[in-house]
Amino acid sequence: MRQRGAQKSCSNVFSMFEQSQIQEFKEAFGCIDQDRDGVIKKQDLRETYGQLGRKLNVKDEELDEMLNEGKGPINFTVFLTLFGEKLNGTDPEDTILAAFKLFDPNGTGHVQQANCRFINLQVDQAFALAPIDPTGNIDYKSLCYIITHGDEKEES
Repeated sequence: MRQRGAQKSCSNVFSMFEQSQIQEFKEAFGCIDQDRDGVIKKQDLRETYGQLGRKLNVKDEELDEMLNEGKGPINFTVFLTLFGEKLNGTDPEDTILAAFKLFDPNGTGHVQQANCRFINLQVDQAFALAPIDPTGNIDYKSLCYIITHGDEKEES
């Protein structure tokens, strides 16, 4: 994805992505727009979830919350805009600073480079524990549980 400074204010969402990315988003949009009318609606989402095996588990409130992110009908341009906002978003500066302060107990404003490498190692170790299905998808809820509670296999 191209980085062009303050891209969120760009009126042409298509300029935020490479042509190949736009094509991938079109394919994803087409998979979700089940009735092929050019707008994603609650029934489209429900059917998509059904195809993914979650037909009975998805609540109306969850679907409404997703649709409300578009602040109106979700056509392809709105769909692309939502992804652009999500992909270009970062944590607020104070959140990032708070994370670094965890490794700066004396409040010097500096962190040893070795600590950053240690963080990388920890991330690699976490992904080594991650429950990965045969298609290569990580069950991130289970991974979060393992990270916060430990691997059940280790405890027994």
